[in-house]
Amino acid sequence: MMQRMPSRPSGVNELLERNRQFYDSLWSGAQLVEPQRFNTWPLVQSLLPGGGQRLEVGPGLRPRLPIEGTHFIDISAPALAVLRGRGAHVAQCEGTCLPFADGTFDLVCALDIIEHVDDSDGVLSELVRVAKQTAALLISTPLHAAHWTSFDDFVGHKRRYEPADLIQTLARHGLLVERSAVFGMKPRSPRLVNVGMWWLSHHREKAMSTYNRAIMPLALRFQTELQLAPGLIAMDDDVDEILLVCRRASAG
Repeated sequence: MMQRMPSRPSGVNELLERNRQFYDSLWSGAQLVEPQRFNTWPLVQSLLPGGGQRLEVGPGLRPRLPIEGTHFIDISAPALAVLRGRGAHVAQCEGTCLPFADGTFDLVCALDIIEHVDDSDGVLSELVRVAKQTAALLISTPLHAAHWTSFDDFVGHKRRYEPADLIQTLARHGLLVERSAVFGMKPRSPRLVNVGMWWLSHHREKAMSTYNRAIMPLALRFQTELQLAPGLIAMDDDVDEILLVCRRASAG
């Protein structure tokens, strides 16, 4: 496969480095969660190309695509080491410069990625570039700036999209929404978020361990089935995060 080698800007990207430190710490103490355990698995199964190429961007140790044979890129070396050990193809790089030729992949997945980066347009351009004309692209992102909490700061979010801005962004990159659904595993209770943030701020190591060993397994157990609807769902104030199944407009 012909590769386009990534180039890095001079100087340190503060947001990137903060994200790297946070997720290196998180994944160093975490267990891999199999993709079959997430509520995205039935959707992924329906989109898997027979013998095609797959790419997932920034999965950490929570991949949604099958691990063996899938290409994963991430900024976290600990996460990539685990995925490589399970038969994945891995590369440590940023989403703004993917080391793959144009039109390589039949399925591209980038969940909870575009809100973490300074150059979200650069990431979306790259996702579209490496996708085949008929590829499916799975994208998720949190919504509504008014929903911003200390949790967003802590996990390295750069933005929450306003619905109109998200629609314009997708159109700018030539993406059509085939299906969509309410998404996310963040607690709905602001009080619970505040308690969690207090523990992370004052007892970081113990809080990380509790999250990995207890909270994450509990959240997986109580996931609800994805309710996918044709096109773009109404992004009302009570929709905190959205999952999008997109296609390139030229595919139609």
